[in-house]
Amino acid sequence: MNLGKTCTKGFNLIKALESADRAVVPTLRDRATGQRRDLSWDEAAATFVDRFRAIQQKYGPESVAFLSTGQLPFEELALLGAVAKFGMGIRHGDGNTRQCMASAVVTYKQSFGFDAPGFTYTDIEQSDCLIFLGANPAIAHPILWQRLKNNTQSPTVVVVDPRSTESSKEATLHLAIEPKSDLTFLYALAHILLEEGWIDPEFIEAHTSGFAEFRDHVAEFTPEAAERITGLTAAQIRQVAELIHTKKAVSFWWTMGVNQSHQGVRTAQAIVNLCLMTGHIGRPGTGPNSITGQCNAMGSRLFSNTSNLLGGHDFGKPEHRAKVAQTLGIPEDLIPPDAGKNYDQILEAIEAGTIKGLWVICTNPAHSWIDHNSFQKRIDTLDFLVVQDIYHTTETAQVADLVLPAAGSAEKNGTFINSERRLGIVQKVKQAPGLAKTDFEIFQLLGKAWGVGPWLDRWTDPEAAFGILKELSRGQPCDITGIRTWKDLAAAGGIQWPWSARNADASLADHAQSAGADSAAVSWPQGDQVQRRLFADGKFFTPDGKAKFLFTDVVPLPEIPDETYPFFLLTGRGTMHQWHTQTRTGKVEMLKKMYPVDSYAEVNPADAQRLGIAPGADLRITSRRGSVKVKALVKESVRPGFVFLPMHYPEANCLTFPVFDPHSRQPGYKFGAVKVEVVVP
Repeated sequence: MNLGKTCTKGFNLIKALESADRAVVPTLRDRATGQRRDLSWDEAAATFVDRFRAIQQKYGPESVAFLSTGQLPFEELALLGAVAKFGMGIRHGDGNTRQCMASAVVTYKQSFGFDAPGFTYTDIEQSDCLIFLGANPAIAHPILWQRLKNNTQSPTVVVVDPRSTESSKEATLHLAIEPKSDLTFLYALAHILLEEGWIDPEFIEAHTSGFAEFRDHVAEFTPEAAERITGLTAAQIRQVAELIHTKKAVSFWWTMGVNQSHQGVRTAQAIVNLCLMTGHIGRPGTGPNSITGQCNAMGSRLFSNTSNLLGGHDFGKPEHRAKVAQTLGIPEDLIPPDAGKNYDQILEAIEAGTIKGLWVICTNPAHSWIDHNSFQKRIDTLDFLVVQDIYHTTETAQVADLVLPAAGSAEKNGTFINSERRLGIVQKVKQAPGLAKTDFEIFQLLGKAWGVGPWLDRWTDPEAAFGILKELSRGQPCDITGIRTWKDLAAAGGIQWPWSARNADASLADHAQSAGADSAAVSWPQGDQVQRRLFADGKFFTPDGKAKFLFTDVVPLPEIPDETYPFFLLTGRGTMHQWHTQTRTGKVEMLKKMYPVDSYAEVNPADAQRLGIAPGADLRITSRRGSVKVKALVKESVRPGFVFLPMHYPEANCLTFPVFDPHSRQPGYKFGAVKVEVVVP
């Protein structure tokens, strides 16, 4: 976990919940006047049911959808997914994990047979060479970055990023690669490793499949050929390949700069391939390691009932549907045979008029979705929009028909799963304001109002739901049946999956023997944070137990600078003190003092001089999607011909190019072609 440390955002979380614009009562908007009136919860539930059922009756059962988040505890996510898909017949539901981790999820599923990042956070302290791609952890994951400072191996740190960042400035080596040329770079590394014989043939033969085809594929990716595409020299590429060969424990770490791409899955799999061919996997300090953005991104991946059937099961497998139905006590025919539409497909269906009702829970897509202007036009066509949130002032809540006030994370109980597969608990420390309810209570209320069935009675509270989800995990790679109660999680300081009942029984027997007590009476020792690294035995979750080499042709960027739009747009995190759309961090005065109030663009001094841009000047930045006004920040962080906009302000997504990875359906977000003009007063 975070070993008791927190960044400024976490330290100020309670302050965000004390904001004056908290949603404290259900409200219904009159579309004719725009006025809102307060409702009781019974009225709100009846309105929800009446309006959504009317839409389904008029347009068909698939005309309603939901969008959720990786910020809810996974008991709440699971209840939402069960109530919506099995009880209300809402086939199409997705979460904003699609925006950040979908490419990593598909990478692990296809390469390893399950969504299973194998690392533990201790690996960042045990690696003697860490390679960060499309990541700026110094501000995006500051506690993880601090753990790097605890590394006693005198590690070599390589940062691959088009922009000079806080992380690259502290790195041993910064490779200022051309945007979205990572795949060529990674294939060139593989080419050199093969050419020099710097691979692990025994591991490849025993534990992988598809290597011969991969070897043939990368034959043309010479470092000299890669120079022209990546902007790196052949010598720089060879230097990294030599590090991978000579260092004992090499780890690769990536985030949105890889995932948010038109080829995010195959780029992440190119990282996996490097680990497989060199044996840098399953050992301390190694591995292809994706870092999540949201606190419960892993929990939402396994238990939200969106892209996966509950417990990491597959909607498409009859035996999985039968197991889930039996465990939940529902008829098997209530479980659809596929996951339904993804996030972007839901929005396309709204535009096409086939989805007319949308339920948005704990997320703010009116700000965060790619190509902001098209999103606004789409939601205007809905017959009914429900937003369930802690604030009534988010961009999405302001245009909602029905607003349902929800409790914040410090006002509820539940469980999260973090990047390293570790479960931890969140405990209620304060009461939610007004009539706000926990999301779990809201899902219960709406489910009962809908009449979803007696099976809902088992979901009495989050801890009861945890017991149901434990049983659903039985026999899965993410088995957590060994966690007896939440007390185990609290005592142990978090427990990584897999942790089956058999594992737990053996471990507790060892503890009991040491303590001279009966196993049933032994509790977890305080702070027992056992590290469960996957793949140490070389066994993966594929049918043959082998990891797969997967690869593809490099596809050029769908939009590049030209005479009309000569600048390359980059987006990313702005400061350590901002989070996503600032829905919460924007409520904390102390945090707001630590970053600019207005959106800004970083411009290289050479471009500023050429265009007559003074620091702080008003700029007009225009892409083929829209035009925005921002402040100029003149600095060396971007090279000439580039501009950088932080993602936290709505201006960025008015400009981003709406492209999606074909395997993960994750948006590209990170690039676009723009022009820059000084606004004349």
